[in-house]
Amino acid sequence: MVSRRILPHLPSRPTWRCQSCGIAWPCSAAKLRLLAEYRENRTALMVHLATLKAEAAEQLAELDRGTPWGDLDRRFLHWATPVL
Repeated sequence: MVSRRILPHLPSRPTWRCQSCGIAWPCSAAKLRLLAEYRENRTALMVHLATLKAEAAEQLAELDRGTPWGDLDRRFLHWATPVL
């Protein structure tokens, strides 16, 4: 019997693809996990995501020879902004 190792939905640096599903991180599963983990402190979630976004921007720019990498604000922050 072959067992498959299930990887967590975490970023694979420096490409910032999900280790588990391979799509751009944060993937849907990662977003749900983060929202649950930070459900009591949305401000801390936003600070955490902003820090990761800055790290991703630097690493992705290095991979692409200094070219800015897409809309990282939408990818990392807009989905987590609380609705008032």
